[in-house]
Amino acid sequence: MTQNKPIRILLVDDHAVVRSGLAAVLMSYDDMVLVGEAGNGEEAVRLCEKLQPDVVLMDMMMPVMDGVAATRAIKAKCPGIRIIALTSYKEKDLVEGALKAGAMSYLLKNVSAEELLAAIRGAIADQSRLSPEAAQVLIQEVRAPKTETYDLTDREREILALMVEGLPNTEIANRLVVSQSTVKFHVSNILSKLGVSSRTEAVALALKSNLIK
Repeated sequence: MTQNKPIRILLVDDHAVVRSGLAAVLMSYDDMVLVGEAGNGEEAVRLCEKLQPDVVLMDMMMPVMDGVAATRAIKAKCPGIRIIALTSYKEKDLVEGALKAGAMSYLLKNVSAEELLAAIRGAIADQSRLSPEAAQVLIQEVRAPKTETYDLTDREREILALMVEGLPNTEIANRLVVSQSTVKFHVSNILSKLGVSSRTEAVALALKSNLIK
């Protein structure tokens, strides 16, 4: 892309108010143009194939398809698109998941407009940026001793315990007062970390290895 062309941006967030606010910021700059908006990851994948944006601002926790899965799918279909994770969450699994899926930057939604714009312009130059909170999470992960056999987080152990009780995602979400997409994300991480392919196998391994108290 030549410098005299505006950066074509796709916004992906399940909250219309957030998209509206971001759109207002972007449209006030001559070197940026909003080419589309998506309310979930699945829609984002379709729009990326159709619109071929330069940069995608990707929320992480969304219905239908989360941001990590959407990032992975977009990079597989359109590897030239730069993806910036823009989220309210700074959990290690999300940060690592987004970066491994192909996101080049990970920012929290508390960034200033100037920081966001710098990240977008930097993405075009293949420059990565991490919010201080995300960077700290990665640093702590490197420094932390590996004491847990399967490296499950406290939240994942809590959800695994509810899985052992036989609760489906909807009831787990209600019990923990979180969204179903959040539960689905954690369940997927649990299966991956335990090296199993089903909830039944995860429960069996949890009971066999005394992973829950």
